[in-house]
Amino acid sequence: MVQYQEEMVHAMKFYNYILDQGGQVKLMAIAQPMTEFKSPLDMFEKTLQHEKFITKCINDLVDLAIAEKDHATNIFLQWYVTEQIEEEGNDNDIIAKLKLVGEEGSGLLMIDKELAMRVFTPPAAAEGAQA
Repeated sequence: MVQYQEEMVHAMKFYNYILDQGGQVKLMAIAQPMTEFKSPLDMFEKTLQHEKFITKCINDLVDLAIAEKDHATNIFLQWYVTEQIEEEGNDNDIIAKLKLVGEEGSGLLMIDKELAMRVFTPPAAAEGAQA
């Protein structure tokens, strides 16, 4: 649930930025994400692959903003560049732990308990979050 809340904030930051810049947002359906995995390790490896795809998309937007000399959008996107470093780092940490403890027993339970301790903290309004 914490990850969901974070992703909603990320989406709403984009939504609000586009509106604030005088653009129009058209929300469209997306493909349903995978729901079946071989193991927790498989799930997090696929999650990391997806985060790397998102990082590439953000980097492509940064490149476009630079090419268009759209300094405001370039500055706006820097928050996402930093966020993706964190997202990929979190996935890499979880993958390393899963490889260390294996896929059974108390090690997996400990990782689950650790992840369950996460708390959603909305970004401050001063950071530009308008969720």
